Amino acid sequence: MKLLRYGPRGAEKPGILDSNGKVRDLSGHIDDIGGDTLTSAGLAKLSAIDIDSLPVVTEPGRLGPCVTRTGKFICVGLNYADHAAETGAAIPEEPILFMKATSAITGPNDNVIIPRKSKKTDWEVELGVVIGDEARYVSEADAMKHVAGYCLINDVSEREFQAERGGQWTKGKSADSFGPIGPWMVARDEIADPQNLKMWLSVDGTMRQNGSTRTMIFGVAFLVHYISQFMSLQPGDIISTGTPPGVGLGMKPPVFLTAGQTIKLGIEGLGEQTQLTVDAA
Repeated sequence: MKLLRYGPRGAEKPGILDSNGKVRDLSGHIDDIGGDTLTSAGLAKLSAIDIDSLPVVTEPGRLGPCVTRTGKFICVGLNYADHAAETGAAIPEEPILFMKATSAITGPNDNVIIPRKSKKTDWEVELGVVIGDEARYVSEADAMKHVAGYCLINDVSEREFQAERGGQWTKGKSADSFGPIGPWMVARDEIADPQNLKMWLSVDGTMRQNGSTRTMIFGVAFLVHYISQFMSLQPGDIISTGTPPGVGLGMKPPVFLTAGQTIKLGIEGLGEQTQLTVDAA
């Protein structure tokens, strides 16, 4: 089951991708893809629908963020051993957590806006985990029961804001458009092993990241378990699980984004994104 949202910003409708890659309209069954729709009970109701009976959306146009009403956008830093090495950082003993503002969330192919006074806007392809059932103090063994599905994320980052402006990662991660998610959320049971997915990102046709979730230090189940010890996780919350090597910061010399560039990225089974970089107005 691949759930998506399509239409103009702020007026998206819920949809589902059929076996032929066509978008089908779900608005006759649900108001949107968020909240209770993402719980086990909500997804069970959707899976019982005959997709072929749903109206075909012949021109879906823009794809919006694949989930809505996200309360928390939680990110994990330095969660790939090879990425930590390229930045010169030590392997974390526990997950490094920080928050990305939910106002950064945007559609998978919307423009990436380079903030005013930015010098070091960077890219990061990441596996996103969408929470389904509420998770509070869950064990690692039970953690996956609380996952609704997975999505592709570009964890866009401004490195100077992140590391040189007071040491607070959140302000380097939260600019408008810094959280493209989608094109769709793939239900958990359709991804056999989230720890064995190829992932890649290119800028202007040059491959920059070419990795795999195999090199994650802390896997999905552990992250859900771990984060739930510090805060409850609600339906629609998103965990962005870290990035493999190849970010601009890790290049020698470093290379960062400028207006007019094209970013393309993808994760095996989760689709692709394409973004144009533009300067903030």
